[in-house]
Amino acid sequence: MTMQIADSVSLPAPDAKARAHAAAARDNLRTEPRAVRVVIIALAMIFLTVFVVLPLALVFAQAFSKGILAYFAALAEAEALSAIKLTLLVAAISVGLNLVFGLVAAWAIAKFEFRGKTFLITLIDLPFSVSPVISGLVFVLLFGAQGYFGSWLRDHDIQILFAVPGIALATTFVTFPFVARALIPLMQEQGTQEEEAAISLGASGLQTFFRVTLPNIKWGVLYGVLLCNARAMGEFGAVSVVSGHIRGDTNTMPLLVEILYNEYQFVAAFAIASLLAMLALITLIAKTVLENHLDEGHDASDH
Repeated sequence: MTMQIADSVSLPAPDAKARAHAAAARDNLRTEPRAVRVVIIALAMIFLTVFVVLPLALVFAQAFSKGILAYFAALAEAEALSAIKLTLLVAAISVGLNLVFGLVAAWAIAKFEFRGKTFLITLIDLPFSVSPVISGLVFVLLFGAQGYFGSWLRDHDIQILFAVPGIALATTFVTFPFVARALIPLMQEQGTQEEEAAISLGASGLQTFFRVTLPNIKWGVLYGVLLCNARAMGEFGAVSVVSGHIRGDTNTMPLLVEILYNEYQFVAAFAIASLLAMLALITLIAKTVLENHLDEGHDASDH
């Protein structure tokens, strides 16, 4: 009897107005007053305009200040073409090496437990905390004329510094965290269940990697390669130390921009700088697209 009475008595459900009032109260707790929001958004927009949009606009304005013919004439100079080719070559070398290293390092850190794992992660982060100029000086101490390997290299007529190998080594060192750092959290989140299932079904290690692991991390790989390539093409400090600034031979695009600007060749300097700015804009767009793909992958894995 008591059970029946309890069942027949029901508490009054809150009406729509009460629910709306409660929702509005929660929103008010999470939202600043309108005036504060307007001020914060305005400050953010002003900051971005002054420090990002305006400098980029000035770069392109200066590059085209003498007309489009002068712009393309500056890019067609032998020195500019040499710098562009060298930049692309060094970027291709460093990105290729870092892609292999990043995949191997991320695989080892995310899939295995071993002694020295924390130390390896620390080494991967080292270029983030070391000045690029110091990175370049390290290679000077190793491969310079008075360096550790200097006499041996000289006896065997091998040129590392002030040549493509030295520039590629310095750029690779500065950029090697990007691919690994993009892949490690992604591979750790995915775990090892799919790889273990593939191996239990008789797949070899390479088959497991190319058919299971790589398809799952492809967007992360592209994301890391994109960031690595952008940093490689724009690197200045480490390359400046090891390049020797040999005109038409060891000057990359950032180094050539500095030289042309110091010589008051402003149109040529800003023309080269505009190419780097275009690279930054393309990188930003591609980065946004890849982040959307990565977010979609995370949402799909959660469901």
